[in-house]
Amino acid sequence: MDPELFCASRWTSGNHLFPTMIEVSDKAVVRHKRSWLSKDEISISLSKVASVHVKTGLFWSDIRIESSGGTDPLTSHGHTKTDAQRIRALIETTQETLNGLKS
Repeated sequence: MDPELFCASRWTSGNHLFPTMIEVSDKAVVRHKRSWLSKDEISISLSKVASVHVKTGLFWSDIRIESSGGTDPLTSHGHTKTDAQRIRALIETTQETLNGLKS
């Protein structure tokens, strides 16, 4: 699977200059957050993803991806509803594929 990249809207708080990006590949979910002088990346292996929570508002969706490893959840806000649903679908289908290969 080719990695898919999802960008938060610049219209939302904290995303005006440097929008948050979420990358979903067949191995991990990575959140890229930039600022003026730094770059923050958080990744969770798809085999360690415990749950994906999508909170949808009128225009934008918030995403929270929790890991089974006990680390802080990966959070991002300001994504479109379709992007948030696509992120969840990619994670779930990839996990199903991984679980099918392990069995």
